[in-house]
Amino acid sequence: MLIIKLLVFCSSIALIPVTASGKSLFRDADIEYAFAELAKPVLQAAGLSPSGIKIMLINDKRPNAFIIDHKHIFITSGLALKTRTAEMFQSIIAHEAAHIAYGHVTRRGQNVANARTVSAFGIALGIMTAGMTNSYELGTSLALGASGSARGALLAHTRVEESAADQAAMSYMAIAGIDGQGMVDVLNIFIGQDNLSAGRQDPYARSHPLSQDRLRVVKGYVKNQPKPKDKTMARYWHDRAIGKLSAFLRSSEWTLKNAQNSSFNDVRHLRRSVALSRQGKLNEAIIEIEKAQHLKPKDAYLQELKAELYMRHKQFRRAAREYEKASELDPANALILAGYGRALLAARQTTKALAILKKSRERDFRNTRMMRDLAVAFSKTGENGMASLITAERFALEGKIKDAQIHARRALAALPRGSPGWQNAEDILDFEIDK
Repeated sequence: MLIIKLLVFCSSIALIPVTASGKSLFRDADIEYAFAELAKPVLQAAGLSPSGIKIMLINDKRPNAFIIDHKHIFITSGLALKTRTAEMFQSIIAHEAAHIAYGHVTRRGQNVANARTVSAFGIALGIMTAGMTNSYELGTSLALGASGSARGALLAHTRVEESAADQAAMSYMAIAGIDGQGMVDVLNIFIGQDNLSAGRQDPYARSHPLSQDRLRVVKGYVKNQPKPKDKTMARYWHDRAIGKLSAFLRSSEWTLKNAQNSSFNDVRHLRRSVALSRQGKLNEAIIEIEKAQHLKPKDAYLQELKAELYMRHKQFRRAAREYEKASELDPANALILAGYGRALLAARQTTKALAILKKSRERDFRNTRMMRDLAVAFSKTGENGMASLITAERFALEGKIKDAQIHARRALAALPRGSPGWQNAEDILDFEIDK
């Protein structure tokens, strides 16, 4: 019998990737909020809860989007940066939401649950790990190592599923008053991929089989759709998210040259601020972000970026003060709290850092950097058992099970027997495969 025990750990960080086999999750409170705003009308139209599905950004140049469970939609930076309009981005979300609504994930989950071989266990571990953690590359690399062909059967959608998702997505977009031309534009990017060899195809084409028939059907929907509503706010959030993302991923010279292309003044200042900071010009960067703040004085994410700029330039005490202001504007945001705790720890305010990092973990424990900082804070305050436990959880989340179990044993030796932490350490040690 195959026994699979998986730990439900997750991770998050603000625009600082967690590496796993060369890829990482890109976590930023501002971008994630923007993505949530763009996704909200689409998810509501699909009958899904906007608060129950998180849009996760992967730092990968290859364009792709996919689902692994019913709580996350993954999109790579490569695909996000290809979206020229809010409607293009929303069409991608609508299509993936359709896969969730139609139960395509559930059927794959049932296939995994019925697995009875070591190879199938590797696929199950890969899929479930990627769904529960921040690491797309970790999950898919585990699955690939087990069986490439079986992984393809589980993760790739069939043409029937794709056509059904297209039709549903167009329906969602019509209900939400979103121009379906966005989906046509996305399909046009990839439509020539079917005729290429698998090695030359984009990952999106391999996991989402394309055809001229699909494109014709979608164009038919667009031709008959009602006049789309004005989407000024959608254009704003897309401009802000993609503008900020490109400012961090593309060269600073490119950003400074193209920042004026943004339609909104605060986004122009935001992009210039990031670019100038990357050039080592902190004072000029702060001037730009303060210009953006003058336009949006109560914006927690602009304030968080200001704090991050000081943090990146090792002005830790000033960074902590600025993060505190951001946390006052959005006290429940786990990513802002994680940054605040990190700054406090760097500023040697360990006791306060520990309290803030605990709050961050309570709200979103998908952040491996936060977990690393929390372990350090526990260690510095003499709570070595908890430091070992948090370290074990972090290694488990990263797929380093042997390292996780080493630290879990240390936690068991230091924590009170039967306590919640002790039980968590036991769970990590119970991670095993019995044949």
